[in-house]
Amino acid sequence: MRSHQTVAGSYALGDLTVNRIGFGAKRLGKDRTQATELLRRAVEWGVNHIDTAAFYPTYASPSHKEHDFSALKWANEVIRQALSPYPADLVIATKVGPTTSGLARPDQLRGQVEANLRALGRDHLDVVYLRQHGLDSIVEHYGALAELRQAGMIRHLGISNVRPPHLTQAATIAPVVAVQNRYGIDFGRVNDEMLSTCRTQNIAFVPFFALTSTGRERGGVTQNDAVDTFARTHGVSAAQVRTAWILSRGPHVLAIPGTSSINHLAENLRAGDLLQLPGIAALGAGRHS
Repeated sequence: MRSHQTVAGSYALGDLTVNRIGFGAKRLGKDRTQATELLRRAVEWGVNHIDTAAFYPTYASPSHKEHDFSALKWANEVIRQALSPYPADLVIATKVGPTTSGLARPDQLRGQVEANLRALGRDHLDVVYLRQHGLDSIVEHYGALAELRQAGMIRHLGISNVRPPHLTQAATIAPVVAVQNRYGIDFGRVNDEMLSTCRTQNIAFVPFFALTSTGRERGGVTQNDAVDTFARTHGVSAAQVRTAWILSRGPHVLAIPGTSSINHLAENLRAGDLLQLPGIAALGAGRHS
């Protein structure tokens, strides 16, 4: 399986090099034992970049509104159970900011960072994203995290759910190694500009909802005629096509497909093979939403 990772390549998060196909812990499912085995298999197969959050895994049901979800809040604990002591090359990225009552205040972020440290069993966090919502300026929030970075609790910082001015603001305070925004072949294309800016500034761009698209929290792989036709023609899955398209958008783009299935994990990690197929990069032409 590691040969497939070689095809997709690697990229640097600051001084940490990760394979471009990682793993997102958002879709671990509801079975902790199965999740433990899945995480171990992912690392065995060459995943060295895991994206998590204290409120992962999450799920939504038909009764949820578009942006609603239920948070199971045990992903970090299972990551520790499955993988600690951690491989030397494993990079774990997490997020802070969201609370059940809205965005945390700047003075509350330290407590969230400390909670991640405890749950993951780490003495520092490799990458921490500020996941903002509704802010015109992230200066105070990002500044609070920059102080924790200076204190040695965080190695690198990223920002999530942001607009171009937010990146400008953050960069004046501390280096930004990654931006994580919604983005996919038929979703979040307003972030084409951010993707391009990140490439120019040597910042990793890490899409979320790349597979679910408009399905958001409900999961699954959104139907798209062009994607489905391409998948059938080449005998691959729609999820592989969507992941390969993401990777085709630039060497700085990192994919973090999530799943609770070992079979789907294996498929996802083979998505880099599709980069050699003609027409993969052209699938998203003119699709802006």
